[in-house]
Amino acid sequence: MKRKLIAAIGIAGMMVSIAACGGDKDGGDAKGSEAKELTVWLTVDAQNNWPALVKAADAAVLKKHPGLKINHEYYGWPDKNAKLDAVLATDKAPDVVEMGNTEMLGYMVKGAFAPLDAAKFDNSSAWLDGLKASVTYDGKIYGVPYYAGGRVANWRKDVFASVGVKSTPKTYAELTAALDKVQKKEGDKFSAWYQPTRDWYAAMSFVYDAGGSIAVESGGKWKANLSSPESLKGLNEFKTVVDKYMHGDKTKDESDRYIVYGQGKSGMIFAPAWEGATAAAKENDKTGKLAGNVENFVMPGPSGKNLPVFLGGSDLAVPVKSDAQALAAEWINAFTGPSGQKGLMAKGNLPNNKTDLATLKNDPATAVPATAAESNWFVPMAPGWGQVEKAQVLQNMLQSIGTGKKSVEDAAKEADAAIDKVINNS
Repeated sequence: MKRKLIAAIGIAGMMVSIAACGGDKDGGDAKGSEAKELTVWLTVDAQNNWPALVKAADAAVLKKHPGLKINHEYYGWPDKNAKLDAVLATDKAPDVVEMGNTEMLGYMVKGAFAPLDAAKFDNSSAWLDGLKASVTYDGKIYGVPYYAGGRVANWRKDVFASVGVKSTPKTYAELTAALDKVQKKEGDKFSAWYQPTRDWYAAMSFVYDAGGSIAVESGGKWKANLSSPESLKGLNEFKTVVDKYMHGDKTKDESDRYIVYGQGKSGMIFAPAWEGATAAAKENDKTGKLAGNVENFVMPGPSGKNLPVFLGGSDLAVPVKSDAQALAAEWINAFTGPSGQKGLMAKGNLPNNKTDLATLKNDPATAVPATAAESNWFVPMAPGWGQVEKAQVLQNMLQSIGTGKKSVEDAAKEADAAIDKVINNS
């Protein structure tokens, strides 16, 4: 599930009262350990898909704190942040709140969340790198990774079998050779690989695979890095993919990719792991040929390693205005600890840590997304990153590249200049 950073703009006004409130610098040990009530905000994912895990966390905390009242409120993703912003301007903040991992940064920059002691949370030393990055700002931890979702390649077995390819590729050379055969056979009205041009999650995977990055930090300051030789190598490879295999609208993003895939005019996508199966669902499969005929595989990268993927997912944070920070931390650990992770994995989620992830690699049903998630990247945790996303700097750069409006080098330089203007501004 894609979670975009929407927090940074909406919370500035309510931060005056939060700044005055201050925070508990030791992760909540002294604040709220004797509280009589705990309020937990989660999204409807937990309410609908794993309510038993919520009850189990409640039970573990209540065993230690009999008489404690635990309140739960559930929100849809489009509504949650507006409600959170409004309540953080009052004295009635929740004690635990679920955040999309790309939503964390804007709140951490503004001081909305209390710092936490990572050592108090099970498996914190093994948190997935991309998830750990999402809860880390200025050297401190402000949240706990909850679960993850990665990206994989998915192709139509019938399309590739028609050109003699009957097994998924293990190398990038094998992949492109198969794509070339399909593209030649099907012609220019078919996309051997439907890769939306504005899909910056995919494009940046090529950048990181080549050793580049969106931005780099030095001496506490961030500087855009898309014009580096390594980043340009990745961007040029992404352009090659779009030029050779993407014959759809080159001004589109990835929001309806699974719908386009279901229309039968493409042979492959690189997307969140759920998209292939969703495209093959009866309501989306307009060809009647996708059900039982689509296959996920780990995306090989041009570097010779697996293509690093952006990790989406959720984190749990404790608002700095919470009066029950210690109990909030206990509840989070009960919910995200070993038993919670086992339950989340049983529901098809990737765990928050490398130890549990390794166990999924041994199960054929989960080996592909688990293996793909091992190599991952995350956005620059810079104070102005929210402004970069709001301005759609990366998407606009990629559209200029994909449509041929600008060269890769010129588009990257222009994007770097736009990023440098705002990336260090909180």
